[in-house]
Amino acid sequence: MLTPEIDSLVPHVPFNRRTFIKAAVGSGFAACVMPVSAQTIITDSEGLEAGPVGFKAADGTIVPAYRAQPKGKTNLPVIIVIHEIFGVHEHIADVCRRFAKLGYLAVAPDLYVREGDASKFPSMQQLNDQLVSKVPDDQALSDIGSTVAWAGEHGGDLHRLGITGFCWGGRITWLYAERNPHLKAAVVWYGRVVGAKTANNPANPLDLAANLKAPVLGLFGKLDQSIPQDSLEQMKQAIATGPAVARGSQFVVYDDAPHAFFADYRPSYRKADAEDGWKRTLAWFREYGVK
Repeated sequence: MLTPEIDSLVPHVPFNRRTFIKAAVGSGFAACVMPVSAQTIITDSEGLEAGPVGFKAADGTIVPAYRAQPKGKTNLPVIIVIHEIFGVHEHIADVCRRFAKLGYLAVAPDLYVREGDASKFPSMQQLNDQLVSKVPDDQALSDIGSTVAWAGEHGGDLHRLGITGFCWGGRITWLYAERNPHLKAAVVWYGRVVGAKTANNPANPLDLAANLKAPVLGLFGKLDQSIPQDSLEQMKQAIATGPAVARGSQFVVYDDAPHAFFADYRPSYRKADAEDGWKRTLAWFREYGVK
């Protein structure tokens, strides 16, 4: 369970199963995960500035994002939220609001903006083959850099910068933690560390683990068939050869959790493990100065 302090700051109500129509970043759910679960958490935006924003990427593209932060406040710690395979949908927007309720400026950029709309694909296979596989790592990482810059110009304190990501975004979070020397801490939710290499994905997090620039908390499910446990052991060993700041990284594996155990809108959700992971996430960011 969440602590009383945290629970009171993250209001949620049961989801009513209504159908969402994607109108803007942070709204609706992907077609391939419908219908969503009745247990879906909805965090309100009372006291927040929350909603879609946009900013210019390095190549001139306007990147849409969902932003949430305490209303009227500045000099806020920053959390960059990296979306799962389904893009910046309702769940990712809700995660941003959860952070904002706790005093953060949270921003989730749409890292698929050039390749298409993740909400429209009827199957996971089509989504992966026709959109996700076309997103270059370097492009995504550059867009995250632009997101960070935007946050610094809109109330964020970049001396207190953290990042977290889920599934596809977990892998990207690993890569960003291996690139940005100004990052204070990262939290990866079931982001794979090995996989097939392509022109768009030329390196795995495992290949770059010795270059980690910030401590990473990795949250995984033992029943996740897409992320072998031996790959996590390899990652631990590789991190152990890196700089001292990286060697503070930790892995938590939940014995009865599958992939996407934090995704409260899906059947894979495991409430106790999700809540424990959330508490650990907040504690991790506090420990490393992202608060």
